[in-house]
Amino acid sequence: MNIVGTRRCTPYGQDLINAFVTDMATLCPGLLVVSGLAYGVDVCAHSRAMECGLNTVGVLAHGLDDLYPTPHRAIASRMVEQGGLLTEFMTRTNADKINFVRRNRIVAGMSDACILVESAAHGGGLITADIAKGYNRDVFAFPGRVGDTYSEGCNNLIRDNGAALLTSAEHFVKAMGWEGDASLAKARSEGIERTIFPNLTQEEAKVVETLGQRGDMHLNMLATQTGIAVNRLTSVLFELEMKGVLRTMAGGMYHLMPQ
Repeated sequence: MNIVGTRRCTPYGQDLINAFVTDMATLCPGLLVVSGLAYGVDVCAHSRAMECGLNTVGVLAHGLDDLYPTPHRAIASRMVEQGGLLTEFMTRTNADKINFVRRNRIVAGMSDACILVESAAHGGGLITADIAKGYNRDVFAFPGRVGDTYSEGCNNLIRDNGAALLTSAEHFVKAMGWEGDASLAKARSEGIERTIFPNLTQEEAKVVETLGQRGDMHLNMLATQTGIAVNRLTSVLFELEMKGVLRTMAGGMYHLMPQ
């Protein structure tokens, strides 16, 4: 699951994260917590996960030769031993604003569920939640007090049916169908599993066939050649990236990885 939200996490948000992650560690001890290693909600989620013995992965918006924000270097070093750091960006790629938006699709796509803890009316957490919904992931949000700045985004999302209201770890586990070891094992087996020889859906196979025949292509050209709508194709391409079948090149080109 991924936990996202504002960089200005309030004591209320910190308490929510600490209680939720602690309970999840008991209910689902093999859980992986994903976030973006930013200030606020992200780093709080990473820290609490490690304190509770859970693995946690930080998805970065820059190359691995640097670490932003600098004060999180210590926790990042611990994460290497208890989860890891992940990036699609090459060495010497700066932590530019646009890269944070781009990395959100990885945070959203590599998790079975997206949990929004606190957010203002506009923010990166809401972008991640929207992407997750587009990828057919389950999206949840903790409610907050009406009128609180950093609860407004969560409350609006729940009001507009963009996220399910979340109140506890027990509620989350039940909603995900993870009750008991058997259900959790099933959830894992049906989750995003990277394999050397992945089983491809019909749409994924069509994309692979097209790239194999025509070489690297842009999204719009791929949509034209495969007959898959762009909004659907972005999800298909992400799944193929996660399976290690293709990768995004400079200029937005999609490249089929060698077998």
